[in-house]
Amino acid sequence: MTDKLIRRAFGLERDDSATPAEPASASRRGLLKGAIGTAGVAAISGFPYVHAQEKIVLRYVGTAVNQSKAIADKFKEDTGIEIQYIPLNTDDVTKRIVTQPSSFDLADTEFFSLRKIIPTGNLIGIDTKRIKNADKITTLFTKGEVGGKKVGDQGTAPKKVIYLKGATSKEFAAEPTQFMSLIPTVYNADTLGIRPDLIKRPITSWAELLNPEFKGKAATLNIPSIGIMDAAMVVEAMGIHKYADKGNMTKAEIDLTIKTMIEAKRAGQFRALWKDFNESVNLMASGEVVIQSMWSPAVTAVRGKGLDCVFQPLKEGYRAWAAGFGLPKGLSGRKADGAYEFINWFLDGWAGAYLNRQGYYAAVLDTAKAKMEPYEWAYWMEGKPAAKDIKAPDGTVLEKAGKVRDGGSYEQRMGGIACWNSIMDENTYMVQKWNEFVAA
Repeated sequence: MTDKLIRRAFGLERDDSATPAEPASASRRGLLKGAIGTAGVAAISGFPYVHAQEKIVLRYVGTAVNQSKAIADKFKEDTGIEIQYIPLNTDDVTKRIVTQPSSFDLADTEFFSLRKIIPTGNLIGIDTKRIKNADKITTLFTKGEVGGKKVGDQGTAPKKVIYLKGATSKEFAAEPTQFMSLIPTVYNADTLGIRPDLIKRPITSWAELLNPEFKGKAATLNIPSIGIMDAAMVVEAMGIHKYADKGNMTKAEIDLTIKTMIEAKRAGQFRALWKDFNESVNLMASGEVVIQSMWSPAVTAVRGKGLDCVFQPLKEGYRAWAAGFGLPKGLSGRKADGAYEFINWFLDGWAGAYLNRQGYYAAVLDTAKAKMEPYEWAYWMEGKPAAKDIKAPDGTVLEKAGKVRDGGSYEQRMGGIACWNSIMDENTYMVQKWNEFVAA
């Protein structure tokens, strides 16, 4: 499969700051209708009111990862409402929300950015009474659980920031409330990518990234807020240090982590420090690198070239990421009705199935399942061998019949989360130290 087909299949114009994060971030994505005064009547009945009036255009700010023409076209077909995408990188999405809240009607941003955003008051609480499937949003977000079991919550686990104390609150709520900061859109969990055909032995730990056996054939992600957490996974796996919270390190912990990475870099461990999705693909496809931090769609892209590449489950677990829809303060009237309609439509199944077919996960699993073929659901979500060829939304073949998804089932992968993408209290210091690692 060509890079062009892979990119088309996954929408992979991935923002460097998104994780996965991106993700793949790659470029890795209503029922409230009505004019003012009709919202209560039409809340969960269908799409007639907004559809019947003059055209609504929703300005949607987010990363290119989640801005899919197919989703916008399908939503317009179903409701008559137009989506106008404003593509930015993750940092610039945050800046737009903080400085220009009247310049958009819908924001798609990372959960880890909320600690910067919510205190400004520029995102309002989303009223879950206006969200048809709010009670079906996966417990990974609402309780921090998968299959009834708690998952790792180091970093900015969504459960810590998903609820607000009130509709206009600038504070997070520790317990569920009527108001959510974001409605989840897309999420996943990242790990190491490997070339088993070149390594020729099992890989089970993050510690292998710094194994001298792979000197000059390892690579890592050069996005500070994500790279530092991958590095921490390695440091902890090597038994050097146990972090209280890998997503919020002390200065001493940052120093130790960077010191370990600089020592490995000076010893010649890394072939490259990559920022770009295509770079990570090319490093693995060429065989110059056999083990590296990687995003799931990038592994698929390498496999699309007919090469053996695996998104490797590791005993220490995954680093997870998640994004969601937020609404700006000042949003009102038919624009607000249209935004709620889009969120409801997004959770109603079609978009969820579209995301699942790209290797990501939908916020409401039941509705997505209803829009997928049984063999697709079995492969993507249950970890079963593909009964038929597995195809991307555009029809590109991603996996041949008989293949099993890396990481297994949803419960196995998302239940294996160790930490979440985060912005540390010592973020400025961390970036300074990370740059020292890059320059070493």
